[in-house]
Amino acid sequence: MSGNSEAVRLPKGIGFGPGSQVRIEREGNRVVLTCIESEADRWQRDATKLLDDLRRLRSREVVERDRRDPDWWPERPGL
Repeated sequence: MSGNSEAVRLPKGIGFGPGSQVRIEREGNRVVLTCIESEADRWQRDATKLLDDLRRLRSREVVERDRRDPDWWPERPGL
């Protein structure tokens, strides 16, 4: 310990990767580390999700009424 700071070494399987920015928060007696997503990473994730959603829309699968996601298939009375 030097300069009143402490270091924590994370096992390889739960690390965030080199160069990752991390938010550190204290919750009671716990310290929570959360990876801060870059704008480029967020854009990439959102674009990938959009493309996946569009591919699903293009599929010819018929979705039964009771299995439909209401966000994708809102009720439209009269149709």
